[in-house]
Amino acid sequence: MVALLEFTKGAVVVLAGLGLLSMRHRDIWGIAESLLELLRINPHHHSVAVFIALTHRASDWKLWKVATIAAVYATGRFIESYGLWKERTWAEWFAIISGSAYVPFEVYELARRVTWPRVLILVINLVIVAYMVYLRLVARRERRAPHAGV
Repeated sequence: MVALLEFTKGAVVVLAGLGLLSMRHRDIWGIAESLLELLRINPHHHSVAVFIALTHRASDWKLWKVATIAAVYATGRFIESYGLWKERTWAEWFAIISGSAYVPFEVYELARRVTWPRVLILVINLVIVAYMVYLRLVARRERRAPHAGV
């Protein structure tokens, strides 16, 4: 299940990165304006103002940088997914480390404003990290078990 989740995260980021790259040499402001209108979003809302400011500063170079970061992130998710699917020890450690790295940011966001999606994301992440730690502890115990009787 965790491998499938990591694969899905990678696929979503790849699609988002490809979407960004498709905006090269296009009127990004026009696209953003159309998207806001389609979704019936108030352009005067603070979060939307931030989005609009980003579209004004977007350039082909910045789009390439974001797409490159997205590609690196997605590659990491795909590698982790493959390793978890094949039950590799390194992938379990990778999942523990990468999942734990998000926790401080998730807690910070939750402290700023409690919402159900933020709570859910934090809980899911903590469950995944705890499960990976559990798998590592069980594997360690199994390695030691044959030597305990000797």
